[in-house]
Amino acid sequence: MLVVLGIAIFFFGLLFSIAWHELGHLATAKMFGVKVTQYMVGFGRTLFSRQGRETEYGVKAIPLGGYIRMIGMFPPKKDEEYGRTASSAPWRAMVEDARQAVAEEVRPEDSHRQFYQRKPWKRLIVMAAGPFMNLILAVGIFASVLMGYGQAEPTTTVGEVSKCVLPADAPNTQRCPPDAPLSPAAQAGLRPGDEIVSFNGQPVRSWEQLRSTIRDSSGTVSMVVERGGERVTLTPTLMQTQRPKIDDPEETVRVGFLGFAPDTALVRQDIAGVADRIGGIIGMTAQKVVELPSEVPDLVGAIAGQEREQDSPVGIVGASRLGGQVLSYDEASVSARLIMMVQLLAGVNLSLFLINMLPLLPLDGGHIAGALWESARRKVAWLFRRPDPGPFDTAKLMPLAYAVSLVFIAYSLLVLVADIVNPVTLS
Repeated sequence: MLVVLGIAIFFFGLLFSIAWHELGHLATAKMFGVKVTQYMVGFGRTLFSRQGRETEYGVKAIPLGGYIRMIGMFPPKKDEEYGRTASSAPWRAMVEDARQAVAEEVRPEDSHRQFYQRKPWKRLIVMAAGPFMNLILAVGIFASVLMGYGQAEPTTTVGEVSKCVLPADAPNTQRCPPDAPLSPAAQAGLRPGDEIVSFNGQPVRSWEQLRSTIRDSSGTVSMVVERGGERVTLTPTLMQTQRPKIDDPEETVRVGFLGFAPDTALVRQDIAGVADRIGGIIGMTAQKVVELPSEVPDLVGAIAGQEREQDSPVGIVGASRLGGQVLSYDEASVSARLIMMVQLLAGVNLSLFLINMLPLLPLDGGHIAGALWESARRKVAWLFRRPDPGPFDTAKLMPLAYAVSLVFIAYSLLVLVADIVNPVTLS
């Protein structure tokens, strides 16, 4: 039941994110006097709609996105009010069909309210408003969680002590083989709950400092822990082992090994901490967006039955399923599960922002790139005292837009099938 409830909650959260995105386009378009005839969440058959004064608001059957319909998205051909030129070339016919379809939406009384007639900076704002609404929502969620709830950070308190030392390639098991040597921490008598006060005579102030000191040490060391209100001195003998570098996990280095894991605690972040954390999340998400094409072989393999990676791309079905798993996760408190769900939703909104900002039609970033190019072209014409070149004709890029759309549809279907037959699961 909790899984179904989690799926439903997260699904409607995604629908809200889509509606929120389109609201950014709608509000700014109306602010600049562009007529908007439709505001729709989803694609395909209309499930529900209500006609406003000039805009139809509704929900459609396929919840894979949304759109608003603005009149005059493409400028007419030069020396023609709307018009169309017959052509036997398929790409040319495609362009003229798109231009004609847009022209048919414009009534004489609305001829001054067309999108292409607005200055480039206004069109840029209209097209960027949607993705930035997703960014605002993502940043707002992350900031609220980090400042109000906190972020789990390692502390100087011992959370778990390794009973023995196992090879790096040993299977993940809690049982130690009879011939496995005791870890230095277990041999010295370190216990879960001990708070490490000093290490080798140096006061311990943070986990980062303690970890760095342990890695740089060797031989027998002294450490003071606070246990049950009393201070106890321990003298473990560190082992030397190969471990990944802190700043470059791809490389390993020989370091001191004690054999324990720190406990964690929720720490509320200040503005600087929030900015640093969100900046890291944005950078990591951007890297994942860039890597999307390289994930195709893994998705095909997942459909064929191979193990699917946890960081594999997911669609609305896979993300909703993850939301259901989070809500039914028994090992975490209810508040922690809800926080995990809203953070997952924030991550989806961040991905929507970055993908939509790609400079490709029909994405918002493609229209933004067109507005920037038009503005630059007009500036150059003004500097060299040449005639105004007029609005940039994005209709000429429709063949490319259709090709990009087909690629996105194919990728979405691939992800959808993978989400159904081999979904990503939480460990």
